[in-house]
Amino acid sequence: MTELHLWLRHETRTTERRTPVVPSDARRLVEQGVRLTVEETPQRIFPTEEYEAVGCGTADAGSWVSAPSDAVIVGLKELPDQPGELRHRHIFFGHAYKGQPGATELLQRFVAGGGALLDLEYLADDRGRRLAAFGYWAGYLGAALAVLQHRSRLATPLRPTTQEELASELRASASDLSALVIGALGRSGRGARVALADAGVEPTCWDLAETRNLDRPALLAHELLVNTVLTTSPVPPFLTDEHLESPGRRLRTLSDVTVDVGSPMNLLPVYDTATTWDHPVRRLRDEPPLDLIAIDNLPSLLPREASADFSAALVPQLLDFEVGGAWGRCLERFDETCRELGLVKGESGSDEGVGA
Repeated sequence: MTELHLWLRHETRTTERRTPVVPSDARRLVEQGVRLTVEETPQRIFPTEEYEAVGCGTADAGSWVSAPSDAVIVGLKELPDQPGELRHRHIFFGHAYKGQPGATELLQRFVAGGGALLDLEYLADDRGRRLAAFGYWAGYLGAALAVLQHRSRLATPLRPTTQEELASELRASASDLSALVIGALGRSGRGARVALADAGVEPTCWDLAETRNLDRPALLAHELLVNTVLTTSPVPPFLTDEHLESPGRRLRTLSDVTVDVGSPMNLLPVYDTATTWDHPVRRLRDEPPLDLIAIDNLPSLLPREASADFSAALVPQLLDFEVGGAWGRCLERFDETCRELGLVKGESGSDEGVGA
């Protein structure tokens, strides 16, 4: 069996503090014979020295572009715009399979270079259940920030913190509030419910049964909404601009954890760009007021907790990388999407199989 070489890359987004593999789990990989190269970075929550101490090699930030062709590049968020041709297999959240802006261009780069995208969003078991996700912490933070904003307690710009400190802030901000969590039974929904409990709020909880025949007046009657639903097929949106003009609207704070902006499957097409750490809140309506929070890397605000949970789920899958299974399904999804988009594939790394 060919030695697996994983290359943990630096994240170009300056607000990205997380890592898909924490040092304690890197030790597990190394002990199992995996070669792990870790790029230097000024922002990862775990210093590079902790990876060196468990047997990892190191490299300069961004040097993955010249990594050996058999190295598997591991990251979380978007790649830089260059190089134009991607020759490696990459593991990260590509956001490229639902018609998002820039998706075709990204996939074309893989096709041109002969590489492949193994999208973490589609790393799933044979029943379609995701095997590694940040959903719980995304939900927790989406609800927590919404509560603090609603109660005029949100300090900006946002800064990374710990769950203990954030929960303390929520408890200190206690006041009556009517809240609704949509997607309440999923990972993100569970996280949102825990944050609301920390804030002393008992939310209304909707899931599939309640959204099949949506009671929109009931939705708009809540002061705060946390959306955690991610759909892979077109369904009617929960809210549109027209709905926000309803004279009976009590909704004042909207937190969209999913941030599917730009996709035709967006369930909240009432905004066109995500919010940021520097400017986390956008006013959608002035009278009556309605504020939006839609940050697409929420778990990076709790980088240590989020990274540890994600790494614990991902590393067993990395240890089975040569086997295929879930990784094979990721590769099939990449190939299928490229065909659907009419992208002509050359001799790509994906043609050799995941574990080649």
